[in-house]
Amino acid sequence: MLNRIEAGVTAPLGFEAGCAAAGIKYKDRTDMAIVYSKRPCVAAGAFTTNVVKAAPVLWDKHIVEDCENLQAVIINAGIANACTGEEGYGYCKQTADAAAKVLNIPADAVGVASTGVIGMQLPIDRIVNGVSLLAAAKGESYDDGHKAARAIMTTDTKAKEVAVEFNIGGTKCTMGGMCKGAGMIHPNMCTMLCFITTDAAIDKALLTKALKNDVVDTFNMISVDGDTSTNDTVLLMANAMAGNPVICEENEDYKTFCEALHYCMLTLSKMIAGDGEGCTCLFECTVVNADTKQNARTLAKSVITSSLTKAAIFGHDANWGRILCALGYSGVDFDPYKVDIYFKSAAGELQIVKDGVSTGYSEDLATEILSQEHVTAVCDMHNGNEQATAFGCDLTYEYVKINGDYRS
Repeated sequence: MLNRIEAGVTAPLGFEAGCAAAGIKYKDRTDMAIVYSKRPCVAAGAFTTNVVKAAPVLWDKHIVEDCENLQAVIINAGIANACTGEEGYGYCKQTADAAAKVLNIPADAVGVASTGVIGMQLPIDRIVNGVSLLAAAKGESYDDGHKAARAIMTTDTKAKEVAVEFNIGGTKCTMGGMCKGAGMIHPNMCTMLCFITTDAAIDKALLTKALKNDVVDTFNMISVDGDTSTNDTVLLMANAMAGNPVICEENEDYKTFCEALHYCMLTLSKMIAGDGEGCTCLFECTVVNADTKQNARTLAKSVITSSLTKAAIFGHDANWGRILCALGYSGVDFDPYKVDIYFKSAAGELQIVKDGVSTGYSEDLATEILSQEHVTAVCDMHNGNEQATAFGCDLTYEYVKINGDYRS
């Protein structure tokens, strides 16, 4: 059984976090963060599928795939260190070397992550100075973790954190996480950085499998604007300090661990979608009774990535034709004369389409339902037994404003 607690990345035993103002791009706020474990961690990672991968992505892939442990992650906001060539990759190494020196850990146990403007080189002198500030500032309190979550924000409007407790072999374990992301968000995955920590003891191969399996239905099912980032990174760190029997096979303990991971990743995914740049609501699409799981995912994604549908949601307009159209161009074969569509929110539920045509629904009630902060479209394909949910947001004037002068 999972128990959600009001905490974040520092909730598990042995994890610390902190922030610093290094002046990388922003001059009036903190812009660097650290996540640190008192013990070396087994680690897993998931990264952008964009062919253009930022230097920190390449660095972290090397760390989680080729190195024994991960013990610290240094994050900066403001400059993405993407499309920066060998110089940018060298700055990853210099950052890791600086962290290794002040933390007294191996450089190949240090991950790095960056978010912000593409194409600019990092001011490495400020980064290195920031690493020293982080080492001095880190702590294990919730406030330390919260400040770290705020420091990694770019166009985000709020910090994104989660933590749960769960039982493994009679031992209480904890998992916490933080992430950032509001724009350039699209499978697979999005301009997002996510750091998940746990004090559970688990085999590295199973940790990797759990992450890879879960990202498919969480971070890979969110979209804000249809652009896949160069910097997407999810790092999962497990330091075994809870003292539970090591999870080394796919048994009930592994299932419980996966449930905790799914809860954390799904919660953070929805936080990102609901904080999309300029958005006014979280817009979900759940496809039910599709013929295959993959087709359900494809159909749901097609709806929440439709610019016309997103604009209609912003206008509280039940323009169901746009949803049916998005289903139709998804590439999935289905019978449009079997499709039912519903809208639901805190204001109620309303069927607007039955067998591919309008139900003659109340426009006033539909507008009320679509005026809430969390709106769901349910598409019943009547074509099988599989389902999937994708997470997005509405498309507003503010989105264009934010992205028209992002580099300024």
